[in-house]
Amino acid sequence: MPNLIVKLYSVFFKYQQKHLLQSLSLSSLTDQKPTNSFGVSSRPHESIAASNPSFTDGVATKDIHVDPISSLSLRIFLPDTAITSPLPSTHDYGGYLPPPGKFHRKLPVMLQFHGGGFVSGSNESLGNDAFCRRIAKLCDVIVVAVGYRLAPETKYPGAFEDGFKVLNWLAKQANLAACGRLDSQSHIFDSFGASMVEPWLAAHGDPSRCVLLGVSSGANIADYLARRAVEAGKLLDPVKVVAQVLMFPFFIGSTPTHSEVKLANSYFYDKAMCKLAWKLFLPKEQFSLDHPAANPLTAGRQPPLKYMPPTLTIVAEHDFMRDRAISYSEELRKVNVDAPVLDYKDTVHEFATLDVLLNTPQARVCAEDVTIWVKKYISLKGHEFSY
Repeated sequence: MPNLIVKLYSVFFKYQQKHLLQSLSLSSLTDQKPTNSFGVSSRPHESIAASNPSFTDGVATKDIHVDPISSLSLRIFLPDTAITSPLPSTHDYGGYLPPPGKFHRKLPVMLQFHGGGFVSGSNESLGNDAFCRRIAKLCDVIVVAVGYRLAPETKYPGAFEDGFKVLNWLAKQANLAACGRLDSQSHIFDSFGASMVEPWLAAHGDPSRCVLLGVSSGANIADYLARRAVEAGKLLDPVKVVAQVLMFPFFIGSTPTHSEVKLANSYFYDKAMCKLAWKLFLPKEQFSLDHPAANPLTAGRQPPLKYMPPTLTIVAEHDFMRDRAISYSEELRKVNVDAPVLDYKDTVHEFATLDVLLNTPQARVCAEDVTIWVKKYISLKGHEFSY
């Protein structure tokens, strides 16, 4: 069983989250305004970690806003292993533009989607920032944490569309960087006169080794993007989704699984809270626990599972959502997709990503296990390119 500290924090977390869900539900009922297309990507109660473009504990971070008509934002985590020459001073590097004419390692790119039941969480939260730093260092990848729009201000498919917009943005960045390398003196500008090329990704990113990692509701977004990437095919070149990691996916369905019955009142996120979150996320006329966004095994979901990328699924012993995630993984294995399940005893939903649990032995082991599996698919020898 989880220890006393976990149990006590779960009580506090559920009280806070239920209050938020009820407040959002009430406001959505009384607010007659149409869906907010600009949206919000964080809640006032979130504790935010400031970005730091200097290498701190081996990782530098910066925030960028990639969509002028929405709140969609990104936080980029760059490990210092990307720098092959001795690290320059903070003043020279600036955290933003690598020194021109230098050679840099190309690192895989991981798109990360935070949890929060589609209604809360942030790519800049203390817990998400610490988790992404850990993954960037262990996996030796550039992590791009996506600040997607939250519900109910932005209903489905807003968060899913944000994810696909980032995939396309990543492809555009790679193509612009390639154009820039054809003429090191050339510059590409947008209509506002600012450079469109993101320098960290241009110098260090290898989008042909792209991994999707989603936590809780973020896992639903990651799985949707994996399917969209399969359907898009070469239209996303040079981006290639080589694997995905689904951590405690926020799956549900109208026919309850064994864990949904036995663990209906589980720690941190119980079944009643999950249902309310889905009501806030899905448009009223589309609400169904078997909606394709909610149930991965809904009939007719495309593309066929045999085309999905290798998929690692993380589940927790005391999480009511565990059985449906395991069932999805079993269906992937039936069509010969590499889809292992890692099941952690005495753990709860988001045990490896919540800020108060990040330093537990289980959270550290989970991050190391994810790293071992991911490296099977990103282990191509890093190339060196002049920026």
